[in-house]
Amino acid sequence: MHGTASDASWDREFDLATMASHAFQCLVGDDELRASLSAMHAALRGGGRFAFETRYPGARAWQEWNPEHARDLVDAAGRAVRVWHEVEEVAGDVVTFTESVGRPDGGVLRVDRTSLRFLDVAGLGDFLTDAGFTVEAQYGDWERGPVTADSREIVTVARRT
Repeated sequence: MHGTASDASWDREFDLATMASHAFQCLVGDDELRASLSAMHAALRGGGRFAFETRYPGARAWQEWNPEHARDLVDAAGRAVRVWHEVEEVAGDVVTFTESVGRPDGGVLRVDRTSLRFLDVAGLGDFLTDAGFTVEAQYGDWERGPVTADSREIVTVARRT
């Protein structure tokens, strides 16, 4: 299915809904976030869970998104490429940046621009509560460690109430 959660019309069909690869952060605007959470809530059976991860804003991951941290990779066609990021703006909890893909010599092949939202634990909790979820667990890493000032992730499991 191509679309967003709010485009779907599921009604209590699932026990678990997930978002992976920091996709939650692509929900930049309040209305967009509320619509997606409402759709997730509608899709879950009573007691169903919604699990996702987002980057912990205190880690300020975007400070590493610069050309000095370029990565050399091999794309799906077997071509050597270099990937780098450049932050354009940090406005509140939204970071706007570009991702450039180029040849190893630095010649640019493609530039994509996007924005990501970095909600903190309290902000996440407020949106989830408003959408009818109870936060069941939050972890600061993939080993189920607590969210601390040193965390890089907020891994959340919320239950439909």
